[in-house]
Amino acid sequence: MERRLILASASPRRRELLQKLDIRFEIRPAFVDESMLPGEDASTYPLRTAVKKAMAVAEQIGKEEKALIVAADTVVVIDDDILGKPADAAEAKAMLCRLAGREHIVITGLGLVDTLSGRTLSAAEQTIVYFNALSEEQIDAYIATGEPLDKAGAYGIQGKGSLLVRKIDGDFYNVMGLPLSRLDRVLAKLDLNLLSFS
Repeated sequence: MERRLILASASPRRRELLQKLDIRFEIRPAFVDESMLPGEDASTYPLRTAVKKAMAVAEQIGKEEKALIVAADTVVVIDDDILGKPADAAEAKAMLCRLAGREHIVITGLGLVDTLSGRTLSAAEQTIVYFNALSEEQIDAYIATGEPLDKAGAYGIQGKGSLLVRKIDGDFYNVMGLPLSRLDRVLAKLDLNLLSFS
C-alpha cells in the first residue's frame, strides 16, 4: 500500500534537500519540547528528539492514514558541549570564536514512524567539520549577513558559512540537517527508498 511521506520539520534546508530529489512529500512541523534531559549526552539527545518529533506527528494524523513520517534533529558539538541556535549576535560571535581554527562534530538524529507497519526506526549520522582560522573582522562580517542567527552552531555550510569551513570528513548533507544517504539506508529496513516517493 502506498504511503505518504511527511517531513516533520519546519526547516527550509531539509525541505530544499527533499525537493532536490523531486519526490512527493508533505510538511507537517512537530512542535515538541526539545529540552535536554538531565545527564543526556550529545549523541543520544538528537536521536531521542527526532523520534519524539516523528511520533508527535504520527499521533496527530492517526493510524488510519498510511504515512511515513521523517523527523530530524541536528546538533553541533565541541568539547562535549552542544551549540544550539544563537540567541543574538553576541552569542553567535562567541560560538564562532570557539569554532574558529578547530574541528567540531555535527550529529543528526533521524526518527521515522511508519503508520502502515507501526514500526519506529532511528539512526544517527556524524560529520567532522574543520573550520579555518578566523579573524574577528571575518567573524563580524559573517554575523552582519544575518545568516548565523537561525542555525545551530551559528553557521550554515550551504551558504556564506561555506567560507568558514576548511574541510569536512563525512556527509555534507548531514551538516545541512538531513543526511540523505543515511535516511535512504534506514528506509531500506522498510523495503523502501526515497525514490519510492517519486
